[in-house]
Amino acid sequence: MRLLLRQVTPEDEELLFEVYASTRVDEVGAWGWDPARERAFLRMQFDARRRSYQAAYPDADDRVILQDGEAVGRILVSRTEDHIRLVDIAVLPRYRQAGIGTCLIRELIAESRSFRRPLRLQVARGNRAAVLYERLGFSVTGDGAVYREMECRPTGPVETHGATRWKI
Repeated sequence: MRLLLRQVTPEDEELLFEVYASTRVDEVGAWGWDPARERAFLRMQFDARRRSYQAAYPDADDRVILQDGEAVGRILVSRTEDHIRLVDIAVLPRYRQAGIGTCLIRELIAESRSFRRPLRLQVARGNRAAVLYERLGFSVTGDGAVYREMECRPTGPVETHGATRWKI
């Protein structure tokens, strides 16, 4: 598996929406709405989330994940003087469970350790990814009604397999 990351461009709008919608399909599908209403709702939520991210993380590194040259997901990372934040990571359903997220998070952990800054993220309660984060060394630092705050402290070496490059 060869992963690369490239900067998000305006032409990626539909891909980013597809990735986002794929993370909400089970939740929204349970409401019994017709497909047009679901899509309209998801578009509204997608646009609101994008505005929220832009306001909260104006300098974030927004990348399309490429596997063997094909766009398969998105990763958004904010870097500050005191920490690195994994704001968002999502992969299209047909590429999930293939180690893509694990590989990218390991790269961020290695970066965190090399710069001696903690890696932080927020995960929705009930999101299966929390198990992955715990396995990779994250611990819960805050527990809210909807989200858990997690952090990986910059200690010790981490194996990355050199599978990605952030600056393309």
